[in-house]
Amino acid sequence: MSGTPTHADCVVIGAGIVGNSLVHHLAKLGWRNIVQLDQGPLPNPGGSTGHASNFIFLTDHSREITDLTLDSVVQYQEMGVFTRSGGFEIARTEERMEELRRRMSSARAWGIEAEIVDPDFVKEKVPFIETDQFIGAFWQPDVGVVDSLRAGTIMRESALELGALTTVPNCEVLDLEVEDGKITKVRTDKGDIETSTVVIACGVWSPKIGDMAGVSIPLTPAVHQMISVGPCPQLAETEGEISFPIVRDMDTFCYERQHGADMEVGSYAHRAILHEPEDIPTIEQAKLSPTEMPFTDEDFDPQLEQALELMPELLGADGAEMRYAINGLLSLTCDGMPILGESHVKGLWTAAAVWIKEGPGVGRAVAEWMTHGHSEIDVAHSDIARFYPHQMRREHTRLRTTESFIKTYGIIHPAEQYESDRDQRLAPMHESQKKLGAVFFEAVGWERPFWYESNAGLVEEYGDAVMPREHEWDSRWWSPIINAEHLRMREAAGVIDLSAFCMFDIEGPGALEAVQTTCVSQCDVAVGKVIYTPVLDAKGGFRSDLTVMRLGEDRFRVVTGGAHGMADRAWFAAHVPDDGQTTLTDHTDAVSTIGLWGPRARDILSSITDDDVSGEGFGFLTCREITVSGITVLASRISYVGELGWELYVAMDDGAALWDALLEAGASYGAVPVGIGVYGTTGRIEKGYRAYGYELDAERTIVEAGMQRPKVKAADFVGKEAYLAQRAEEPKAVLCTLAVDDHTSASGVKRYMLGGEPILTRDGGTLTDGHGHHPYVTTAGSAPSLGKHLLMAHLPPDQARVGNELAVSYMEELYPVTIVSADATPVLDPENARLK
Repeated sequence: MSGTPTHADCVVIGAGIVGNSLVHHLAKLGWRNIVQLDQGPLPNPGGSTGHASNFIFLTDHSREITDLTLDSVVQYQEMGVFTRSGGFEIARTEERMEELRRRMSSARAWGIEAEIVDPDFVKEKVPFIETDQFIGAFWQPDVGVVDSLRAGTIMRESALELGALTTVPNCEVLDLEVEDGKITKVRTDKGDIETSTVVIACGVWSPKIGDMAGVSIPLTPAVHQMISVGPCPQLAETEGEISFPIVRDMDTFCYERQHGADMEVGSYAHRAILHEPEDIPTIEQAKLSPTEMPFTDEDFDPQLEQALELMPELLGADGAEMRYAINGLLSLTCDGMPILGESHVKGLWTAAAVWIKEGPGVGRAVAEWMTHGHSEIDVAHSDIARFYPHQMRREHTRLRTTESFIKTYGIIHPAEQYESDRDQRLAPMHESQKKLGAVFFEAVGWERPFWYESNAGLVEEYGDAVMPREHEWDSRWWSPIINAEHLRMREAAGVIDLSAFCMFDIEGPGALEAVQTTCVSQCDVAVGKVIYTPVLDAKGGFRSDLTVMRLGEDRFRVVTGGAHGMADRAWFAAHVPDDGQTTLTDHTDAVSTIGLWGPRARDILSSITDDDVSGEGFGFLTCREITVSGITVLASRISYVGELGWELYVAMDDGAALWDALLEAGASYGAVPVGIGVYGTTGRIEKGYRAYGYELDAERTIVEAGMQRPKVKAADFVGKEAYLAQRAEEPKAVLCTLAVDDHTSASGVKRYMLGGEPILTRDGGTLTDGHGHHPYVTTAGSAPSLGKHLLMAHLPPDQARVGNELAVSYMEELYPVTIVSADATPVLDPENARLK
């Protein structure tokens, strides 16, 4: 069909792999009257899809990205556009070999066939490679290449055949019109289209289009260099596009990929070369296509030399020359994840910063999300709602991507911290923390102490009880001081900065309705009660877990973790009644939170307040205002570390004074400042407390997590129907806590898991739960009070029994583990006496 309709049920901007996948899946789900726009011609409109090298490696340390990739490969195979070639990631150093062993852990956890192989194995499949250049490799036989332009055409045509789609190529979007916070119109140079739903799926141009509606899409166009050398005599007789496995030369940040008689060499080793979306040339200005920028030889020369060392006879063959060379643009984000979901403008969606390997999977997930309110694959880490205001700045994106570009093939520690654009959000007690030697980790801009060097003396005091780690990788971004702080908190008390909490008040006549609708737990409780509650999506998967305080008949305060705070706020805001009187007010930047926990916490607080904080006068899961050292504080009797104590909410201006008062009063009781290493890991894992984004996600249920209560409230809430059905069925997986029985590796060095490792039978056999998933470690951490290293994992129900002996695979070695809890019963203090 041709022409520009004046009305559409949905407008998709972009006809690359993502836009084409999206219209295909929307049409399959019953959408009609879809209009797809692109500024370029079809089938290749000039975006990143047209110049990508199109190979797909399956394993990522992110389960979300891996799931999207695997789903995409299945779709490509169904369309007949995927060629299986196999792929190697080679290692020139022992450090890289260790990373490849870690990749094996992820492959096993996600169910991907892979193995570590020697150079001779690589030589058998890639005869023109020099084996003296590397020491080993990670082999995935199911790696392959895809014809992404053909795939896009097939998917677009499927929507056309259903009568669901009108395509309008060579069409420039001029503006997006928004009224009362809702998208209403797309203005183009070929006419205006009235619509209530728009999806921005135009890759590197997405920020430019988003700005038209006042929506920040924080990605930056970045250069990836690629050349094609040929014709290579060794490849002249090969059939089809690819006959040899793809080689990723990880330590030189390059790859070599056969393409007919040519060998493509791509590089991620050069400096970060970033562009602004507005500066990308037009189709008329571009010599090749808008996203194929002029090649800069000086950036590529060092990598070409390294590629020649690896494949000298092939790349240096007589007659072989550089036939094609580009600086190709791709999309990078500040955290390396896609940008998906509905923006703050109602009806305006994004599907941006997506690579070829994830395209069809993203198209399906976003289409499901638009249709049902959720997707089969959990894409929470890609949700556009995750960004805080400072992360939406283009400066932030440029600084972070400048730093992270070289890490594309890098060895990235799970706890590794960014160095750029730090100190964006400082707690009021930040100066005091610096004097105490705080080691700061960043969380959504907040600088949070992970441990304090001022507590270094405790390491000697507690000796081997701090469970020291001798291997550098296991101890990187970690300190035994964390475990020493933990033991002091359990023995006396700890004072913890929790300023990174996100909190907002819902107030007005519809406040109770809003929280009852979003929360699983009963929220119609007495004023002054604290509610811990899961939050579900419609299919009964976790959206979050958080606390709610009833501060008045028509006033509730929601407190949630900083990392997911903006997404939680958006979710609650979407359920606030549109009655003109009920409001949601964000207090994140106005209120600081300090935790005080430990057996001496009540003694400490009593010494600086005249209010009744006794067990009888201030019960567990209650909150109220008290005065502490002359400061008004909202105190909440709750604990995430399994100790007696409070979360103390105070105005930012008074935060430093309260912090100092608590430390001064606590000193005589043995209290010390304690970092997030205790709060987020050691304290909670000893108690088996589940964390959203780790144990809890949209693919897990309350029953599987062992968090169901005896009764379900009468009031309706999102996901209730699904939750009731889950309660009536046997769980498909059971969340368990396991203890490592022996840490000794083959080298004699004790090793400590960090998370993400597969759980296997004691002899290394594969386990599979009722979802078809293989169990893996969701949280790993020291339990200093127990002298154990604990792991949490969702296991098949038939394996979930206390005392069952299994194994964890870490760096390709098996370590014996035993289940110590097969439900939510804490390993430490199972009766919860310490909370009282």
